This record gives sequence, structure tokens and C-alpha cells, in this order.
Amino acid sequence: MDKKIENFVIDLMKDHNILTLATLREDGFPQANTVTFANDGLTIYFSTAQDSQKIKNIKNINKVSLTIDRDYEDWSKIKGLSMAATAEILTSPDAIKKAMDCLVKKFPFLAEMPEPEEPYAVVKISPKIISVLNYELGFGHNELIEV
Repeated sequence: MDKKIENFVIDLMKDHNILTLATLREDGFPQANTVTFANDGLTIYFSTAQDSQKIKNIKNINKVSLTIDRDYEDWSKIKGLSMAATAEILTSPDAIKKAMDCLVKKFPFLAEMPEPEEPYAVVKISPKIISVLNYELGFGHNELIEV
């Protein structure tokens, strides 16, 4: 991947706090959820309740799609990302610590929060294809990048 595009993607992720994650339910219906995330380079992490529907969906099919964007009043400024990715529910204590450190770095208040009463899962998302939307380069401009 071109370094300029990679830096654009990473900067855009750092500038956003939520993404919309699409998973596939066992009944075949897609499910979209808003999740708070942090990234380490192109790798994305989030934490959620262990018994959530999205975790059940990921256990069944680990292929996911996601978008990172926001509402722009000036359409000529629209920037966003769409990704095809794989999701992995982390089990290694070292991997979980790395992910949680990344989340706490982005959201320092998490360090002060008590441990959740419900068991939680930490998920690592690895992009495979990224669609980069940047209307500042022209209305509708996007680039498709394989990672």
C-alpha cells in the first residue's frame, strides 16, 4: 500500500471514535452495530459483551465489513473508509493487554472504570480491502486498496 494512502487511512481512524460493524447472523440477515474502537496502524480493536449478538456472529463467520465516517454538512469535505476484514476474538492475555492498552490510550477514562460485571470479549479486526473515500479530491472520489 502506498505510504501516503496508508497514513491518510490511519489518520482518519485516529480522528474518529466509532465505526459501524456489519456481521452476518446465523439466519442470514446482516447486522450492523456501532462500536467504539482504537487502532494500532491498520489493525482495529474493540471490546464488547461476550454474549453479544455480534460476538456470536463473528464466532460463526469471521468475515466482517465496516465503515468509518461522520456526517458532513459540506459534501466537498466528505472523507470515510469502508473495509472488508476478518475479525478475531482474542484469547491470548498478551494480545488482550495490547488491545486494551490501545483502547485506553485513545480513551484514557477507561483506565478509571471498574471492571465490567459481565464478561467481555476483545476483538481484533484485520482489514483485507479498504475503500478510501475523499471528496476533497473530487466528488465521489474513492480508491480501492488491497491490504
